[in-house]
Amino acid sequence: MVTSNPILQMFARSPFKPMQEHIAKAQACAVELIPFFDAVMVEDWDKAAEAQHRIAVLEGEADTMKKEVRQNLPKSLFLPVPRSDLLNLLRMQDKIANRAKDIAGLMLGRQMTIPAEIQPIMAEYIRSSLKASGQALVALNELDELVTAGFRGHEVDVVEEMIHEIDDMEHDADEIERQVRAELFKVEKEMHPIDAMFLYQVISWIGEIADKAQQVGSRLQLLLAQ
Repeated sequence: MVTSNPILQMFARSPFKPMQEHIAKAQACAVELIPFFDAVMVEDWDKAAEAQHRIAVLEGEADTMKKEVRQNLPKSLFLPVPRSDLLNLLRMQDKIANRAKDIAGLMLGRQMTIPAEIQPIMAEYIRSSLKASGQALVALNELDELVTAGFRGHEVDVVEEMIHEIDDMEHDADEIERQVRAELFKVEKEMHPIDAMFLYQVISWIGEIADKAQQVGSRLQLLLAQ
């Protein structure tokens, strides 16, 4: 149950800062996909490997942070929201970093190239998906203020608007994903079938970053409704 009791709020603030730090780490991991794809598109595999290494390190740090949050999350009445809801939120945050690692690992391991015809729309698509996860980070950074406000008032309206923006950004990413798939379909016959298959997988995984960001927003909205 949500409480506006100032004493309970004092004890409840502590779990949120680590969660905010975790999603910041997850987003930092995902953002490294931009230099990674820039390198892949010009087939600079040394730079791609450097970016992939940064992604792997950041994902590992995010995973460590996730475990620490789980271990230290209070199991008492001092939480203003259900512990299970926070754990679900944390899991969605972590999947942003996980997918970034999956994408970079697969593409570097296979030295996957991207047809020149789809590179511009692919670059737009990656940034669109990362925009959604970036907005999820912005929304999560309001958790402290939500607790202070007792999950009531103007602060709730502000966060709900941010959540709507995440939804819009995820929808935009979906639209661009359809365009990417359509452009790839035009040239896939010129590719080795296995290469085309894996590229479709990568396209799906990029979209999942925006999807997980939307799910972060959905779980944050559940907290507002307590």
